[in-house]
Amino acid sequence: MQGKVFTSTSVTEQGKPRALVEGTKLELRFTADGRLLATAGCNQMQGPVNLDDGKLTVTDLSTTDMACPGEGLHEQDEWLAELLNGKPSWRLDGPNLVLTGANTEIVLAPEPQAPLEGVTWTVEGIVTQDAVSSVPDGVTGTVSFKDGHIYVQGGCNSGSTDSTGAEKYEVDGQRVTFGSSLAMTLMMCSENKMKVEGAILDTLGLGEVTFEIDGDTLTLMNANGAGLKLRK
Repeated sequence: MQGKVFTSTSVTEQGKPRALVEGTKLELRFTADGRLLATAGCNQMQGPVNLDDGKLTVTDLSTTDMACPGEGLHEQDEWLAELLNGKPSWRLDGPNLVLTGANTEIVLAPEPQAPLEGVTWTVEGIVTQDAVSSVPDGVTGTVSFKDGHIYVQGGCNSGSTDSTGAEKYEVDGQRVTFGSSLAMTLMMCSENKMKVEGAILDTLGLGEVTFEIDGDTLTLMNANGAGLKLRK
């Protein structure tokens, strides 16, 4: 289940369809580090999850405390939290995930994962060994893999492997290798922009990264423990 995201396609209570707030769906995201992220349209819930013995067990489920503007959203959040805290049973029906509580059944379909290539990935976090720091406000850094080359926008300077005439990168499983460093423009930028740009260059500087895609989130890591968290 790790790395998979499911969205609801049907909800029934006591055998009858339960209508969700208009424009909302239930989403369950199973992260690579063993947590469940869930939303019912407003607040986000999360906690460590265990799937042993056909039960979905979430410990210490926490919830954000945003004011939900739409009618019924707060109640829908509480309803989903109660279901998850009740250790519902789970099973796979083909590709779909089926959760069953005391009086409730939810069918959720898997969300297709974003492809590595052809997507502009925006940096949301900077990884240093096991710590993740957020990107400074007002700074946008991007990385994209396209036509065998890597393109970078660091928030100020930009560059690519294409402009160096390098050989195209190769993808082997969860690993990307590329033969030369990025050729970047050399403008002076603010400290915050240079921080993001430096993190991108540190991550890509060894000519090889591993990658993991979790729904619409990409993690890039190099052998020295430098990395990036990016979102589609």
